[in-house]
Amino acid sequence: MANVTIVGFGVMGRAAGRLLLDAGHALRISDPAPASLAAAAEMGVEAVSLGAVADRPGLVLLFLPGPDQIRHVVSGAGGLLATAKAPITIVDHSTANPEVARDMAELAAAQGHHWIDAPVLGRPQVAGKWTLPIGQTEGALEAARPVLECYAANLFEIGEAGSGHVVKLLNQMMFGAINAMTAEMMAVAERLGVAPARLYEIMMASNAATVSNLYRELGKRVSEDRYDEATFSMRLLEKDVRLGLEMARAAGLEPKVGASVAALNEAALEPGLGDEDTAVLWKVVASDR
Repeated sequence: MANVTIVGFGVMGRAAGRLLLDAGHALRISDPAPASLAAAAEMGVEAVSLGAVADRPGLVLLFLPGPDQIRHVVSGAGGLLATAKAPITIVDHSTANPEVARDMAELAAAQGHHWIDAPVLGRPQVAGKWTLPIGQTEGALEAARPVLECYAANLFEIGEAGSGHVVKLLNQMMFGAINAMTAEMMAVAERLGVAPARLYEIMMASNAATVSNLYRELGKRVSEDRYDEATFSMRLLEKDVRLGLEMARAAGLEPKVGASVAALNEAALEPGLGDEDTAVLWKVVASDR
């Protein structure tokens, strides 16, 4: 069994961690957040400082908020590359831009370490069935595969480092569009005298092709007026769509729908809704901010 350390033991990290424990892997975590430390203690998992993560060979799984945190953990002072005592494989399950993956992969390879960017396609409740689009340094996946297959059903090798993040950002742009359209239809329904909860009930009773799994989740939250304990926060969605736009623009394209979605997401951060579930966006639309 493998030595595995998870850096960033939030909702997604915990979902993966439970399955790694079930498979018998030697698991540690590194995360200063009190809630993460409490979750680790409850699961019987040792917590270590960032400086101690790379003191043994094995896999380091990153579940971090974005590019800045990845750079800090991997290449910052006291980060993985500065403290590694043996070869490690860094597997980045965060959502970030391709550039940060390429930069970190180059630095890691120069020191004899492997890099994989494998952002997660899938919600935490379906861990075990996740899909991972994978970019990597040469040969990195071979040793990591048995660990990744504990919580992912599909591994797609895309290409060089950064390729996994390309696919994930495209997915997040689609997520943002569905989220924004759900928000808009709920707001229009209310304005025209149809309660959002009633609209959700009708849509769920139909066999309409528009009723996606994401709509089921978002609509349920809106119908219950429940946005805390976010499955996915507005702050993270704003970041993901923004990075997707930057990626598209760097490729010479100007996404029209994506730009509109990004503007709505940014508006949701202004009234302090960043930590709420993305379903809360409909309130921003309804207020006509």
